[in-house]
Parts: sequence; C-alpha cells; structure tokens
Amino acid sequence: MSTAAAEEVSSGRTPKNGFDRFFEISARGSTVGREVRGGFATFFTMAYIVVLNPLILAAGVDAVGGTLPVAALAAGTALVAGVMTILMGVVARFPLALAAGLGVNALVAYEIAPEMTWADAMGLVFIEGVIIGILVLTGLRTAVFRAVPTQLKTAIGVGIGLFLMIIGLVDAGFVRRIPDAAGTTVPVELGIGGKLASWPALVFVLGVLLTLVLFVRKVKGAILIGILVTTIFAIIVEAIAKVGPSFVDGKPNPSGWSLNVPALPDKIVDLPDLSLLGKFNVFDSWSRAGWLVVLMFIFTLLITDFFDTMGTMVAVGQEGGLLDEEGMPPRTKEILLVDSIAAAAGGAASVSSNTSYIESASGVAEGARTGVANLVTGVLFLLAMFLAPLVVVVPFEAASTALVVVGFLMMTAVRQIDWTDYQIAIPAFLAITLMPFTYSISNGIGAGVISYVVIKLALGKAREVHPILYGVAVLFVLYFLRGPLESVLL
Repeated sequence: MSTAAAEEVSSGRTPKNGFDRFFEISARGSTVGREVRGGFATFFTMAYIVVLNPLILAAGVDAVGGTLPVAALAAGTALVAGVMTILMGVVARFPLALAAGLGVNALVAYEIAPEMTWADAMGLVFIEGVIIGILVLTGLRTAVFRAVPTQLKTAIGVGIGLFLMIIGLVDAGFVRRIPDAAGTTVPVELGIGGKLASWPALVFVLGVLLTLVLFVRKVKGAILIGILVTTIFAIIVEAIAKVGPSFVDGKPNPSGWSLNVPALPDKIVDLPDLSLLGKFNVFDSWSRAGWLVVLMFIFTLLITDFFDTMGTMVAVGQEGGLLDEEGMPPRTKEILLVDSIAAAAGGAASVSSNTSYIESASGVAEGARTGVANLVTGVLFLLAMFLAPLVVVVPFEAASTALVVVGFLMMTAVRQIDWTDYQIAIPAFLAITLMPFTYSISNGIGAGVISYVVIKLALGKAREVHPILYGVAVLFVLYFLRGPLESVLL
C-alpha cells in the first residue's frame, strides 16, 4: 500500500469512488454537497462580471473610433469564464474560479485600445498570456512564488480579505467616494452624505446581518442563503419603491441600485452572440503604436496578472486550509498554468485578460475544497450565456454581503504574523493596508516585497533574501515608476 493510501485509510478519508479519488474530495475533508454549495456561492459573488465587463469594455473607443458590442462581450465573458473555471477544476483541482479581470479590463479599454485597434489591444493581452505561460513552464513563476517569505504570503491573504470587504462595501453603496468639489479632505463617507438614505443600502445591511447570523449559527449554505434571500428582498423592494438604476437617462441617481436592478426579467433565455471570438491581432500594434509603447503596456499587464494571481491563490488556499508549511497550495504549477492560458484566452475572445478571482473565497467559506466546485461554477457561467436575463437579477447589494463575511474570515489569519519582528511586520503591514487603500492586490504585494528587501539590506542581512526576490523588487520599482518612465521614454 502506498504512503498516500495508508494516510487515507488511517485518516478515515478513503475515497468512495474514482470521481472522489481524482478530485480528492474525501481526502480534503469535503463532500459533493459542500462542493456544490461552494460552486453556487462563488458564481453568485462573481456573476456581476458578466454585466460589468461588457460595460467597461464597451465604453472604450479605439484609435479608429471602433467600439465593442455589449451583447457579444457579455456572451464572450461568460463563455471564457466558464471554460477556464472548469479547466482549473479539472487540471489543478483547486477551488479557484476565473473570469475577466477588473482593473486589467479598464487598462485595456482606456489606455491600450485608444493607441491602436481593439484587435491589436486584445492581441497584446494574448501575448501577455503566452509570456506568463512560458514563465510557468520554465518554472520561474513558481520559483518567484516560493521566494516570498511565508509570513508575507499570510499578510497578502489578510490584505486581500480587507480588499474584498472594501469592494463589497463600495459596490453596495455603503461606502462612497466624496466628490472633490465637496470641499472636504475626507475621501470617503458612509452612504449618501454620511447617512444610509437609500433602499439599496438597507437591503445590503439587512443582508449582511442575516448572513452573519446564519454563519455564526453554523447554518449550512449560510453565504448562499444570504445572497438568495437578500436578492428576493431586493426584488420586493424594487417592485414597491421603484428605486431604479444608479444612472437614469445619463444622470446620476445616488439612491439607485449600483449595477443590476433586481426585477423579474421579461424573458429567461436568450441566444448568445459569439461574434467577437478570434477577433485579435498580435502584429499590427507594434507598427501602429510603436514598440516602446507596446512593451510598456505588456509589462504593465504582465506585472498585474502575475502577482494578482499569486496573492489570490494564497488567500483562497489559506481560507480553505489548503496551504503547506511553505504557504504553497497544492498543484501550484497547474494553477499558474491554467491562469496563464486564461489570460491568453481572454485576449483571443476579445473580452480582456481572464484571471483568478478572489471571490472564490466565498465558495471556500461555504465548504468548497476541490475542483468539483469549479465544475459547478463553470457550468453556471456557461448557462449564463443563455440565461443572461436571469443572472442580472442579482444586484451588487445582495452579492456583496458574501464579500464582507469572507473578508472577516480571511482577516483572522493576521494572528499568524509575528508583529514583534519589525523586519517582517512592517512589510506585512504595508501589504495589508495598501491593497484596500489603493484598490489593487499588485500594489500591496509590491510595497511588501520592496520594503522587505530594503529593510534586510539596511540591517546587513542581504543573504536572508532569496536572490529571485531582488529581481522581483526591481520589477516592482519599475512598475511603480512607470508613469515617470513613460513620460521620459515616450
């Protein structure tokens, strides 16, 4: 009997069948029921991307005045998310869903596309995905991941937890940015004018409280139940109060729903428009925008995707207790390889780079521990191509309740950091705080890595820093200085 088999028998987690053995369901202390619930929870907290990604990309105009159709973007977004999420589940067997990356899509829409055509811009996304794939196959991406100190990896997970919470609060309108014209130095406020003066805010608050109560009482499916019940409540509120969207006829409606208006759809099924698939070009951008501009864009995409995924898989693995003593998740290379394929696939489908989603932590909090949850989430994304009218019923105010709860769960890992050791505590602090305050996982990781290297050098402990980490620190310095560098070089 093999060592692994002996451990399975001794732990009482003997696989029930081949499906169980392949996905290691029993070995990881899970059940098919938990995986299904987790898959649903992850989908509902991510489903907004089917609506939001098209809105962001469709708002961009390329160098020749071209735009992308919303319907085709929505179908392509759901298709690539579904296929890549299933691929992650089968190849890496890790509960990490993928979809078009926020932040990257805005970069493509508002900075890259205006310098070239949409096909050229998506070609750069494809190139970036191929480069990351090569880094994975050569072992460099995994080596970089291993070079990061374990406690700093923990801090990255904690920072992402706070990032998730602020995403949930902002998406639900519970926290809002104060306009610059308001004459105040305070950047954000509670609700509208410091008050929760809208129906959507009330729906969100009640949804959070309900989910927290269910979670504390250890009700199975607490997060998923919270999303569904809050959505039903939101539909009732909208039917009675007629709140409407956050923008009406181009004018802001602060009391409106953030994105989706929770109303029963006129139809449930609609045929997808897949006309954007394959509409990318990997060559023309170099002559149209110039090689230096193209290289800067590829570098920015590369750094963002490279380190966002590293932080995300650490956070998800940490939440599910799936990391080893070095802070590494199982099948790290496979996770990173699928993620790089997803980046290239997003460019090939003209929906921007696809990347791992931190919202997967909501599924893990619901019990997901294996790739089976991904099968569920992926199938739901594929169905969303046809059920788009039904998907958009769930408003941000309902889905965001899960992000707040998951943020709390991920925050609890902060106790694993030695706060008496300033050599790691300061980089951990910067990583944790800058993620939510700059709205970027990469910024937090960069600040943590750079400060860690600088502190070690200042203390004469250069040998304690992994050689690869010096290279990573230099890359992050270039990343943070890309604005001045572009102004000088371009």
